[in-house]
Amino acid sequence: MSKFKNFLEALGGAFHLILETIKIGFQRPIYTKLILDQIYHIGVRSLPLVLIVAASSGMVMALQFGYGLAKFGGKLYVPKIVSLSIVREMGPVFACLMLAARVSAGITSEIGSMKVTQQIDAIRALGTSPLKKIVFPRLTACMIAIPMLSAGAIIVGVAGGLMVGSLELGLDTQFYLQKIFTTIKLNDYLSGFGKTFFFAFFIASTSCYYGLTVTGGTQGVGHATTKSVVTSSILIVAGDYFLTKFFLVIEQWL
Repeated sequence: MSKFKNFLEALGGAFHLILETIKIGFQRPIYTKLILDQIYHIGVRSLPLVLIVAASSGMVMALQFGYGLAKFGGKLYVPKIVSLSIVREMGPVFACLMLAARVSAGITSEIGSMKVTQQIDAIRALGTSPLKKIVFPRLTACMIAIPMLSAGAIIVGVAGGLMVGSLELGLDTQFYLQKIFTTIKLNDYLSGFGKTFFFAFFIASTSCYYGLTVTGGTQGVGHATTKSVVTSSILIVAGDYFLTKFFLVIEQWL
């Protein structure tokens, strides 16, 4: 029960932290260079990991569905099922879970180390808000880089399924592409891509919160990093259901 209480307190603290950051983040001066540096570290350096996972996921799904549906004479449905699953669910969720591990650990350990070594106190002493100089660049970078990485993951995942469908399952490439474009609608892209902004918010808020609340020296940094990764992953997996339901309701209204 105490762990659940601590979990809820962490969520509330992270949300309050982000609100305070947004209030002062857009006030001058805006540290554009820090934001660009974080976009590079979060986005560009995570690109190989995300693309490898996305391609592997698409290939495995096509292989499993291909041989599974072939038993019932439904191998021709592989392009529809695989592409729709990747665009709406697997692409964004798998990509953000990988980023939750890499990005959350990196941000929490970096900010936690700054706090342990009293660098954050030094920033305050110079009259600068740590929220503006530390949290806001990372929050902004996550909100920009993570959706872009997820969009790339969706494309690569579908391409991986196409490759396996053509080479392994014997499906015609033109037929596979035709089924992709006739199956996937704009609302499918918006549903999958829209979730990534929420996932990015989860990752940024929890990792910055745990980094700023580190206690106990270097050992505390390790504990905070673990909590950050676990919390971000839980929020992504649990939040995915509610976000899916939310977008389905919106689609019914439109």
